[in-house]
Amino acid sequence: MSQVMDILKLSQRTGIDPNLDLLYKKEQHIPGSIQYSIRRYFAHPAWVAEDTGMLVYHYNEKKPKENFLELRYCTTGNKYCPEKSCSQCAHLPTLNCGGKQQTIDVFTFHFTATFLHQFVHNIKLSNHKDEVLAFKHPNAFTKLFPVSIKKRNILDAVLNHSYSGSLENIFINSKVHELLLHSLECLIEEKEEGFVCKFLADDSGKERIYQAREILLQHIGDPITIKELSRKVAMNECYLKKGFKEVFGTTIFDFYQQQRMEHAKYLLYEKSLSVTDVSALLGYSSISHFSAAFKKHTGLKPCELLK
Repeated sequence: MSQVMDILKLSQRTGIDPNLDLLYKKEQHIPGSIQYSIRRYFAHPAWVAEDTGMLVYHYNEKKPKENFLELRYCTTGNKYCPEKSCSQCAHLPTLNCGGKQQTIDVFTFHFTATFLHQFVHNIKLSNHKDEVLAFKHPNAFTKLFPVSIKKRNILDAVLNHSYSGSLENIFINSKVHELLLHSLECLIEEKEEGFVCKFLADDSGKERIYQAREILLQHIGDPITIKELSRKVAMNECYLKKGFKEVFGTTIFDFYQQQRMEHAKYLLYEKSLSVTDVSALLGYSSISHFSAAFKKHTGLKPCELLK
C-alpha cells in the first residue's frame, strides 16, 4: 500500500515517478475544462498492490480561484501493447511486437472550482459531498478510497476504447462525469449498490438508462427531445427522467448541456474551429444562442478559448 500511496502523491499533472518506466502518456489541459493525465508504467515482477483511489480537496479561503478537486487512481493487472495492429494477437511475441506488458496505470483528473460550480449552483447544500463540490468545506484534506468494480470498469473503458479525435473527447468526458459521481460517494459513505427507483434493480432497467446516455452522446450536434429519447429506449418518460437522475446524479438536460459545452471547449481550443463552426456543429440555430449558453455554462466567451 505504501508504494501505491507514493505514486498517488506523485501523480500530479506535471509529475512523473522517476522510479517507474513510462510506457504511455496522454494528457489534456483545456482551460476551464476537465484536466486529465493518464500514465501507464511497466509493472516490475515484484509489484503487488490493490487498486486505490485518492481524493484531494485543495481549499484556500484567500485565493478561491485556485481551489480545486483532484481524483487520482492507481490500478494494476492491465496489459499494454504499443502495436495496435496486433492488440488481439494470442501469440507472443509477434513479428512487430515484443509482447504485451503488465502495467501500473495512473490516472489524474483535475477539476477547478469554476468547473464544479455547475453541479451545485442551484441546489441546497445538504451533505458533505455538496459542501466539497461547492468549496464550502473550510479545510483542505486528502482521502484514500478503494476502487470498486464500478469505478474500475470506468477506468478500464478509458484505457481500452477504440475512439479517436472528437468521438474520443465525447466518450472520455462522459466517463469522467460518471467517475466523479461514483468517487464522491466516499465522502458520504453511501453504498455503491442499491437504488431508490425499484425498476433499476433489474438489469434491463439500468441498461436502458445507460442506452439513453449513449444516444444523447450520439446526438451532441443533433438535439433530441426526452419524448424521442424515451421512445428509443422503450421507457416511460417519468421513469427515464427519475432513473437517469439516480444513476448519473444529474438531470437529462443538465447532463446533455454539460457534455455539449465540454465538447465545444475541445473544438475551440484543441481543434481551433471558429465560433461559427462550433455553433453549427452543436446544432445551435444562431451564434448568439450558442455564445450565451457557453458563457452561462463556463463563465467564458467562446472567443476566449481560441488560440
